[in-house]
Amino acid sequence: MTSSNTPELDEFGGNIGQGQVRTIRAPWGPSTVPKVRKAVVADLRARELAEQTIDEAEIVASELMTNAIRHARPLADGCLRVRWKVRGEVVEVEVTDGGGESIPVPAPAEVWLSSGRGLRIVRSLAHEWGVTEDKGGQTVWAAMGGPSRRRAT
Repeated sequence: MTSSNTPELDEFGGNIGQGQVRTIRAPWGPSTVPKVRKAVVADLRARELAEQTIDEAEIVASELMTNAIRHARPLADGCLRVRWKVRGEVVEVEVTDGGGESIPVPAPAEVWLSSGRGLRIVRSLAHEWGVTEDKGGQTVWAAMGGPSRRRAT
């Protein structure tokens, strides 16, 4: 908070640490990933969540955004939608894109694979994760800090 008791804003104009849910319309492209990671971390730190949960949410947000940029299309407005929800100690992060050629699944483990590990990393950090599709695209989500109220699909 600033000295005038007005909420501090992040780079996307959102109130840091305010409300249960945050949504960012992030411009499509790799340069957006570190900016969104910074916004997620600042927001979760302001909520005084466990550092491990914050670290996991940062990595998961980064991996989900990177996968969307590499393997899917942007939404109709040229953006990705990044949303995170906090309930107690549980953080649920989701990234919505315009859909891709296939439904996201973790790549098989390969010793010398230089890429393709994103969803395996997400799966290892999240209590649960899943993919939902609709006519406008697909959403990949993951819950850290405990199980979500969703059911993994």
